[in-house]
Amino acid sequence: MGNSGSAVKVCTDHQGGINWLSLSPDGQRLLTGSEDGTARLWSTADSQCHGHFQGHESYITFCHLENEAAFTCSADHTIRKWDVVTGQCLAIYRGHTSIVNRILVAKDYLFSGSYDRTARCWSVDKEKQIQEFRGHRNCVLTLAHYSSRDVLEEDEEEEEEEEKVSRDLLVTGSTDCTVKVWWVSSGRCYQTLLGHTGAVLCLILDAPNRELFSGSTDYTIRTWNIVTGEQLKVFKEHQGSVICLELVNRHLYSGSADRTVKCWFVDTGERIQTYKAHKHSVSTLKYHAGILFTGSGDACARAFNSRSGVLQKIFRGHKFIINCIQIHNELLYTASHDGTLRIWDIRGICKRNKRRLKKERSVQGRSSQKGSLSRLFNNKVGCMVQQENGE
Repeated sequence: MGNSGSAVKVCTDHQGGINWLSLSPDGQRLLTGSEDGTARLWSTADSQCHGHFQGHESYITFCHLENEAAFTCSADHTIRKWDVVTGQCLAIYRGHTSIVNRILVAKDYLFSGSYDRTARCWSVDKEKQIQEFRGHRNCVLTLAHYSSRDVLEEDEEEEEEEEKVSRDLLVTGSTDCTVKVWWVSSGRCYQTLLGHTGAVLCLILDAPNRELFSGSTDYTIRTWNIVTGEQLKVFKEHQGSVICLELVNRHLYSGSADRTVKCWFVDTGERIQTYKAHKHSVSTLKYHAGILFTGSGDACARAFNSRSGVLQKIFRGHKFIINCIQIHNELLYTASHDGTLRIWDIRGICKRNKRRLKKERSVQGRSSQKGSLSRLFNNKVGCMVQQENGE
């Protein structure tokens, strides 16, 4: 397969590379953050730009979109909150002393990680810093958030009285090779997860199963128990930095600088598939309806059958690295350092994949039925033999 696809729309409004692409929870809007220091708001209904957020004094590193508000962080050391309807800047969060490279919005909290070696917590509704998390020896690259209510039983909770007020925890990954877990209410470090020998580039959390996955420049992915801090497994087959992670149905997908994506069965640690064909690092990935979509430093996006690993389509047109992808209503959105947002129709491969899955289930069903009939037949034969032998 591997046939090329052409974009149904190319959006060229930005004057610099697009560093991040965020989809609103209701799927109605997309937000792009760019090297040109601006963010743009796009409608998924008509693919038109409906908002232009200007005010940052340097490039935007990351962005996050809620249904009614947009958030951007920048190399100008600040975070901004924007009204998605009017485009008005609603708040400026100041306090970091270096590039802010990641933000995360959870409940009424806004979290940020910076090259100044700290993470911070802000009130979403006020331009006010609530907490500072200080302890990393180098820059904070990635963030995750959960509540102890999601992972702890009542008899396991031993936090101090002040921490019972808010059971929220922040997880930070750093270039100092560590992952840290912090109590949001006090700023106290709850766990330091040691094991990586390279920068921690990505985190993914599975709170119901009490697991955290971290990917690193040491070529490994590590699984941690987020209650005890115990390292559970080390996934070692990559030959380059692990750049991005996706967790779906106890299957972990990892994109790497070694030009591959690997799929691991979390419960056993077994590597069950490797997706090849990339000519450069895999920078971003997204699972959708049995298809694994990837973006690469070779300027192409690709679609693989997630089960077989077969390449189904190549999306060519970008000139530089694809930094982020999103999927909505069977449209693939790719944002690149070439400054363009490209939109691709993926209905064809989604439909083919659904037919394939339906056929596989049908075959499995017939096989299962045959197995049941075979067992029934064997049981009957066994009973007849026993009766003949007088047993």
